[in-house]
Amino acid sequence: MSDERTQNENPLSPGGERLGVGESPTPGVPQSPPSLPSSTGKEGKVEARHRAGFEATQAWVFDLDNTLYPAECNLFAQVDQKMGEFIANFLGVPFEYARHLQKSYYRQFGTTLTGLMKVHKMRPEAFLDYVHDIDLAVVPEHPELAEAIKALPGRRLIFTNGTRAHAERVAGKLGILHLFEDIYDIVASDYVPKPQAGPYNDFLKRHGVSPKAAAMFEDMPHNLEVPHQLGLTTVLVHSSYVDHPVQIGIRNWQKPPEHVHHMTENLTEFLGDVLETIAVKRA
Repeated sequence: MSDERTQNENPLSPGGERLGVGESPTPGVPQSPPSLPSSTGKEGKVEARHRAGFEATQAWVFDLDNTLYPAECNLFAQVDQKMGEFIANFLGVPFEYARHLQKSYYRQFGTTLTGLMKVHKMRPEAFLDYVHDIDLAVVPEHPELAEAIKALPGRRLIFTNGTRAHAERVAGKLGILHLFEDIYDIVASDYVPKPQAGPYNDFLKRHGVSPKAAAMFEDMPHNLEVPHQLGLTTVLVHSSYVDHPVQIGIRNWQKPPEHVHHMTENLTEFLGDVLETIAVKRA
């Protein structure tokens, strides 16, 4: 379930979930569609937008999957296969029927895991352990990202729909785990995933984070709606790589929706811009 995706399905696709709970990439969709239209007409204005609004930020909150590592790693392909295998073994059904249940439970309950828990009274631990047991060889160490995160003023936290163990493995592979104060995972949220409001409120309360002094980085725009409502600064980390119908929808935007304050295709460069702006403001 490593980052369950639960909203904004493409109506032409049976997909909707991602990493750990859902569907394969949409058949026939090119993996490198045209770049997003910029939110302003001129490159200079886009750059200025990226640099603004973080002077008061003291808590930096990062989603894990496809945010801290590139979407091109496509870890979902491994997780998707393992989910089908788990359901087939757990229920004693053919793999093809297990895949059908994946899709139907997603549509009915919002996540496959929720459907398995509600319909079959399944305990989630074995499922989560199995689907997160994946090969991370495709995830590169990223010293430049580590340097940028280390330089951020204040606290640094991971907020994921996956498990703590998965987040620790991935962040460790990236070489950034030691830079984070804590990880808030699907177990901490009592298996209630983003984008539901409850986990956000619980996260802020548990960690004593003031929304007005926090920024949240996510690769799924609907997961930024509640943070925007709560007062956090929001950043959408998007990619030209398509492994989810939501990314196709993003490319139809004329401009970002209100709840997406900033957008970037390169998290490391974006953080560098933010740090430069903070330094200038404080000089």
